[in-house]
Amino acid sequence: MSLTDVWWLQQTEADVPPGNQWLSRAEADRAAGFRIPKRRNDWRLGRWTAKCAVSIYPGREQGASSLSQIEVRPAPSGAPEVFISNLAADITISLSHRAGAAICAVAPAGVQLGCDVELIEPHSDAFIRDYFTAEEQAMVDNCDEEEREALATLIWSAKESALKALRTGLRDDTRSVSLCTTGYLPGNNCWTELGIRIAGARLLSGWWQRSERVLRTIVAEPKARLPIALAELAGAAEPETDF
Repeated sequence: MSLTDVWWLQQTEADVPPGNQWLSRAEADRAAGFRIPKRRNDWRLGRWTAKCAVSIYPGREQGASSLSQIEVRPAPSGAPEVFISNLAADITISLSHRAGAAICAVAPAGVQLGCDVELIEPHSDAFIRDYFTAEEQAMVDNCDEEEREALATLIWSAKESALKALRTGLRDDTRSVSLCTTGYLPGNNCWTELGIRIAGARLLSGWWQRSERVLRTIVAEPKARLPIALAELAGAAEPETDF
């Protein structure tokens, strides 16, 4: 079976420049249209993270002399699509943001790809009952109390990534996808494989990682090798932010 390479990058609000030089004209207009500061900041953080990831990603063929030439536009499904100098880029991305941090996963065109970042935090019994399958509820009920928060967060994050890979997002019932295999709650910064069952039949595969109270998941079809950190290339390929 042929495996695919998936790269990822995380950025925080502190990384985002205060100005709009790195945005295209259309993106700057979009940013100005947000009336709620948090929504505007989240949107800018997502765009900054995606542009930086695309500019560093070694697999893209089109060139861009500045981040303003890289645009992320929503497909009809709502999934993000990349354009460079108004031409569709031959890559696939997925985006997620949570609590002032964002991640972008990047893979070759044609890969079904989804990523998610979450804080490890409590989930109520009602939340687990409403959004988890019976099997997932049993997994949470049977784990150690000290790991309950991490496992519930992992299950939710894996669902988010899988539904993004399917390009449906939360329009689909979260119980239509179910975490079925996982290396159990490893230490910090270790990527561990996971499996997601789709509608009780098809299986998607992916990876997950925890770093203190942050948890990340990436789901890809075809199956991905161990995710590669774009941050390792950042020093050799700093993004240009000028027009």
